[in-house]
Amino acid sequence: MPALSPTMTQGNIAKWKKKEGEKIEVGDVLCEIETDKATLEFECLEEGFLAKILVPEGSKDVPVGQAIAITVEDADDIQNVPATVGSGSDVKEEKSTDQDVKSEGGAQETSSINASELPPHVILGMPALSPTMNQGNIAKWRKKEGDKIEVGDVICEIETDKATLEFETLEEGYLAKILAPEGSKDVAVGQPIAITVEDSNDIEAVKTSASSSSGKKVKEEKPSHHGSKAEASKAKGNFKRISPSAKLLISEHGLDASSLHASGPYGTLLKTDVLAAIKSGKGKKSSAVEKGAPPPQKSPQPSAIPSLEPKQSDSFEDLPNTQIRKVIARRLLESKQTIPHLYLSTDVILDPLLSFRKELKEQHDVKVSVNDIVIKAVAIALRNVPQANAYWNVEKGEIILCDSVDISIAVATEKGLMTPIVRNADQKSISAISSEVKQLAEKARVGKLTPNEFQGGTFSISNLGMYPVDQFVAIINPPQAGILAVGRGNKVVEPLLGSDGIERPAVINKMNLTLSADHRVFDGQVSGL
Repeated sequence: MPALSPTMTQGNIAKWKKKEGEKIEVGDVLCEIETDKATLEFECLEEGFLAKILVPEGSKDVPVGQAIAITVEDADDIQNVPATVGSGSDVKEEKSTDQDVKSEGGAQETSSINASELPPHVILGMPALSPTMNQGNIAKWRKKEGDKIEVGDVICEIETDKATLEFETLEEGYLAKILAPEGSKDVAVGQPIAITVEDSNDIEAVKTSASSSSGKKVKEEKPSHHGSKAEASKAKGNFKRISPSAKLLISEHGLDASSLHASGPYGTLLKTDVLAAIKSGKGKKSSAVEKGAPPPQKSPQPSAIPSLEPKQSDSFEDLPNTQIRKVIARRLLESKQTIPHLYLSTDVILDPLLSFRKELKEQHDVKVSVNDIVIKAVAIALRNVPQANAYWNVEKGEIILCDSVDISIAVATEKGLMTPIVRNADQKSISAISSEVKQLAEKARVGKLTPNEFQGGTFSISNLGMYPVDQFVAIINPPQAGILAVGRGNKVVEPLLGSDGIERPAVINKMNLTLSADHRVFDGQVSGL
């Protein structure tokens, strides 16, 4: 049962739109769910087949998180789903067992709060700020312990799988205790993050009763597992593969291979691993040498070998990915694996565009960028060639034409690449597009985009013209069918035909454009238009 609103704790199955055995695609409506606010559609996030409905139509008060259905990737697996599975209770118990390790910190945190010892209070859980959200990160606390809060006040900023959103309080009172400190990672939906009270005199009583270390477990839990994995890997001390140069060094120096630690990918023992063992003296002599076997050929002294190799540090730093970067990585991989990319590239003369831009500034006092004009030009092109303003429907196996021209603009942020949307770009003036792009880009950089501002779009533009990049190829942003990569402008000398019919060398500005198109939607003729 998904959380379709921040305050939703349970829902009713109003109607199933899909039947058992039916194929489902990303975006298909599985069922209608009656929440505490309205009756909403629950869209599928994965493709496959609806194997088993666990909660029948008309079921009431189904808790958020309880299993309501089972899907499988292969139609042949439908028959393998046990017929005895029902009501979602068995599945729910199994799922909770699998998540014991993940939620262990949260369980300890909740247990450290003895509600009976507290004055009248409200425990705030991690809200579900999007239908797909199952955990979040505490980016920033806007309120401090002891602060008064009103209905609608933003108490903290939460990083979800889509964006950084504000969490507004639904009750007035005082923020008595913060359980999940700023910077906490992977806090499960529903896990307590704070305690509020109605009376300011109760704040100290809550602080005294609540464990001061309760919120820290959320953040500390994951690194502890990482450390245990690292220790296990180190203790193992063997390898699955060995590079030829490492094998040669082991043979020449008579080392005991089982005592060497592999640092390469997939457990590969590298040359540098053997050199490090020689330098440190940790590599033990093999039993064959100890028994008087012929000594190996003379080789340079071990102490001299490391100086011939580039010095490599054993230290490294793990950079944790944000929820946004994880989603981007998954979608880009999905795009390259499932969409047949077609690439077309051309150079365009930039001088008329630059002259038009200069004219707008001098005669109309309108300041726009090259990218703003490119957005407008692309929007008009999509309107004139509606076959390009489309996407591929996997379920129907056909092209779907889009009614509006909505351009997604790639914006680089610290948390990853975001694509805010200029909707109905073909109907807007260049100045209006310029103003909207600036606002959207700024909101994207500070993580304040609303879902409506970055979900959807019919075509994308990625511009690296501000960097020393002449040409590049972009990856399609599914379910869209095209993205235009814009390089920088360069001055080049080319022969131009004069009014007298004679060619003369001239300096012109050129810019490279590369179209990445879904070949299921774009054929060569449409792409060339």
